[in-house]
Amino acid sequence: MQDKKICFLIDDDEDDQEIFSLALDTLDIDVTCITANDGIEALNRLNIDTDFTPDFIFLDLNMVRMNGRECLAEIKKLSRLKKVPVIIYSTSSEQKDITETRMLGADDYIIKPPSISLLVKRLEQVLSRDS
Repeated sequence: MQDKKICFLIDDDEDDQEIFSLALDTLDIDVTCITANDGIEALNRLNIDTDFTPDFIFLDLNMVRMNGRECLAEIKKLSRLKKVPVIIYSTSSEQKDITETRMLGADDYIIKPPSISLLVKRLEQVLSRDS
């Protein structure tokens, strides 16, 4: 039997966190969502709790204390997370943002969809890729 997957969502919008969790709950994949409210909180958790290694990291770009690009650069410095896919999860559909985050090491880019059903489909694609 396969272990439960852990998704680490870094997003400062509580509504987006809730929508993301609801979408994950509808998937036919055994997955837990752990959240951080910003990049600083996320990096503190990742740096202090060295036993915490999520299977996927979903990262918002537009956060107040530390933006997603800065957080992504710091995550990529942590050698134990080298194989953990980092997926940008943002409202921005700007090609510049997609290109820049790919160059910084993001594995994928999800534009926050207008409905939970579309998010579910997109998450299924991302999460089943590495099953």
